Amino acid sequence: MTSSLKHPLEGIRFTGLEQYMAGLYCTMLLADAREEVIKIERPGAGDPRRSMPPFAKKTERKKLQNSWAIIAIKSLALNLQDPKGQEIFCLLTAQSDVVVENLRPGSMCKMGLGQKDMRAIHPKLIWATISRFGRNEDYRGLYSDRPTFDIVAKFMSGIMNLVGFADKPQSWTIYGMADVVYSGQVTAYGIMQALFMRERTGEGQFVDSTMLDNMLTLNESMIALHSVSGPNPQRGVFKNLWPRGAYQTKNGYIALNVPDNIIWSRLCEAMGHPELTTDERASSGLARSKSIDCLQPILENWLSTVYCDEAVDILNSVGVPCGPVNDADGEATDPHIKARGSIMDIEDSDVGTYGFARSVPMLSSAPELRKDPSPNLGKHSREILEGLFRISSDDVTSLAKQKVIQVTN
Repeated sequence: MTSSLKHPLEGIRFTGLEQYMAGLYCTMLLADAREEVIKIERPGAGDPRRSMPPFAKKTERKKLQNSWAIIAIKSLALNLQDPKGQEIFCLLTAQSDVVVENLRPGSMCKMGLGQKDMRAIHPKLIWATISRFGRNEDYRGLYSDRPTFDIVAKFMSGIMNLVGFADKPQSWTIYGMADVVYSGQVTAYGIMQALFMRERTGEGQFVDSTMLDNMLTLNESMIALHSVSGPNPQRGVFKNLWPRGAYQTKNGYIALNVPDNIIWSRLCEAMGHPELTTDERASSGLARSKSIDCLQPILENWLSTVYCDEAVDILNSVGVPCGPVNDADGEATDPHIKARGSIMDIEDSDVGTYGFARSVPMLSSAPELRKDPSPNLGKHSREILEGLFRISSDDVTSLAKQKVIQVTN
C-alpha cells in the first residue's frame, strides 16, 4: 500500500505568535517539514528581527540575518490590539493545529486570547510556549515572570562557567545557542510529541519549553558529576584526559580529542613516537593531563611540520578522529558540506543568492527542502483572509485601511 503523504507534517497548520530567535527557528523547522506556518506580525514594524542589522550587501531595504531569514512561512500582518484583529486571530486559531508563542508572559491572556482561552474553545489545539523560565502553572518558580535573553540562560545554567580559562572570567559561547540550538529545536520536538499523542487521544495540550530548563539538559554531565561524586567542575584544562582541544598546524588549527589509550597509541604512531605508548607519564588520561608540560611540546612540534589538511588525513587514516577548525570561509568551501547540501542556496529577488544552513535531520523519504526566501511583511495577509476565511476583497481592503491588517506585495 502506497501513501500519498510526501512530507512528515503535510496538512498540519501552525500559527506563529513568535518573535526573536527561538520561536522563529522553531517554526522554520516545522515549515521545512512542509506544514503551513502562518506568522502573525505587527503591522508597520513586523518582527523585531526585521529591523536589526546586518543588512544584505546588495540592498539597504531587506535584512538577511540568519535568525530572520525564515523560509517557507506565510506573513500575516495583524493588529492584535484591535477587536477586529482579535476576531481574525480566533478564526485562525480555530483552523490551526498548533500555536507557537514566545511573547511576554501574560500578554495574550490579557486580551482573552491565551492558551487556556483558546484550548477551552478548541480542545484539539496544541499551544507551545517558549519562555525564559516556564509558564506551566503547576510548576511555577521564583523567576517565572522575569524577562531574560539567551546569554542570561546560558550563564544561569552553569554552562558558561565551564567555558574559557581558569585564570580568566567566564566566556560567552556561540551566539543564540539557548535560542536556536536548544529552545527552538526542543520545542519543535515537544510539538511533534504532542501531535503524536493527539493522534492517539484526540486531545491537544500545552507544551511548556523554557530556555533555562533546555540549557540545563545540555549541561547534564556537570549536574550528574556534581550529584554523584561531589566535585564542582570548573573551566580550564581537563584534569582527566589529554590531548583535547584545538592545536595549531603549519597553516591552521585542528580539533583533536584522545579519550582513551587505544587512540593515544594511534596518535603516538602517527607522530613517530611509539615509545610514548609505554611511558608512565602517558599511561592514562589522568597521567597525560598531569604531564602536559612535557607531552604537549611533542604534539606541537609534530603538528608544526604538517599542513592542516595533511594532519587531518594522516590522523583519520590511522583511526584518530579529528577535523579542521573552520571559519565561515572554511564552511562555505568544505567539499563534504557541499556534497551534503548542508548549506542551501536561497534565491531572493531583492538580494540575489545567499547561503542558508539546512535544517536537520534529513529524512530519506523527504530529503529536499523548500527554498522560498523569507516573505515581506504582510505578503500573505490578503491570501489568508480571502482564501482561508472567505473574506471579500473589498472587506480585506477596508481592514487594511483601518490598519487592522497590512497588505504588502
